Amino acid sequence: MRKIAIVGGGQAGLQLALGLLKNNYEVTIVSDRTAQQIFNGRVTSSQFMFHDSLQNERDLGINFWERECPLTEGLAFTIPGQDKIKALFWEAKLDHHGQSVDQRVKFAGWMNEFAKRGGDLVIKDAAPADVDEYSKTHDLVIVAAGRGDVNRMFERDAEKSPYDKPMRALALTYVKKMEPRAPFTAVSFNLVPGVGEYFVFPALTTTGACEIMVFEGVPGGPMDCWNEVKTPQEHLTKSKWILENFIPLEAERCKNVEVTDDNGTLVGRFAPTVRKPVSKLSGGCLALGMGDVVATNDPITGQGSNTAAKAATIYLKRILEHGDKPFDGPWMQETFDTFWDYAQWVVSWTNSLLIPPAPQILKLMGAASQFPPLASRIANGFNNPPDYAPWWFDSGKAQEVIKGLAGAAV
Repeated sequence: MRKIAIVGGGQAGLQLALGLLKNNYEVTIVSDRTAQQIFNGRVTSSQFMFHDSLQNERDLGINFWERECPLTEGLAFTIPGQDKIKALFWEAKLDHHGQSVDQRVKFAGWMNEFAKRGGDLVIKDAAPADVDEYSKTHDLVIVAAGRGDVNRMFERDAEKSPYDKPMRALALTYVKKMEPRAPFTAVSFNLVPGVGEYFVFPALTTTGACEIMVFEGVPGGPMDCWNEVKTPQEHLTKSKWILENFIPLEAERCKNVEVTDDNGTLVGRFAPTVRKPVSKLSGGCLALGMGDVVATNDPITGQGSNTAAKAATIYLKRILEHGDKPFDGPWMQETFDTFWDYAQWVVSWTNSLLIPPAPQILKLMGAASQFPPLASRIANGFNNPPDYAPWWFDSGKAQEVIKGLAGAAV
């Protein structure tokens, strides 16, 4: 029986571990926190997941919360105007619903399931020396921890990482008692030029159904305003202040909102980064990076957990196909390259929204308000970002798409 160690108990690491157990591998997970500590801790993400990512969980039989988690039916895009007028607006149903399960709920549940199924769960804040030790006792070591010293074992890939500093000041607010959106549930995305972005959607948290408010402030702008916030109530007050001043239509839904729990808020910022996937360890062996270790995206497109889920699916398939052969450097690089065939489009698309949008993007978003099929195409691209290539990135191709839809509408 082949032995695989995974350092990091997040979406990618736990999903892969449970998939490997299902295929009779001997698996060790190294996590810096227990399941109970995760469940009782602070929120870590907004983690909205689209259909293909949810299907990967269904295929492994680990979609434990699907029936109780609220469904999100579509996506809406708004640029607020003056006097509560929408300067630009479109909405579209998704072909298949999306969902968001608080990672405190999911990861704690998956860790318990991993141990129940016979996995070796080690609670330790792993250091590079620990990774080296696991490489001596396991056939393969995968690092899927999104933070800490083990993350820094993997070299930043400057060619794939155009930004070397945070592009947004980030904040999350988990709330209850928000007025439902009409006419259908959606990821409601709001863009305030020069200020930042706000999106909100239904979710399941430790206390039940909720809404997750995600704030993305341009550094130095009025939404970069969290430094003096100390308590959950201050965080909620600041959240409502932003909405009242910049997105008043969304503020109307939030008159009675309350924070879900004392750990239901988060503030932070990080630079979007792609790292080289193979780390040479001090003992001479190699470790393979996965998930946020090798591709950390800004959450503006909601792709973090989706990309991690798809990475785990790709890595699982590659491992199963490899059989008893050694997990050497070329195999590791090829595994990442297979993942990068997908992830490069996630990175390019996400990065395109962190700077003033290119002219063709403005034209596409404007045309989507006139042509529902284009709105649907943009909305459903969130499920599979490679679908945006090449028309999102190329002015000529974008114009062809718009003309084609305009002609069809005549």
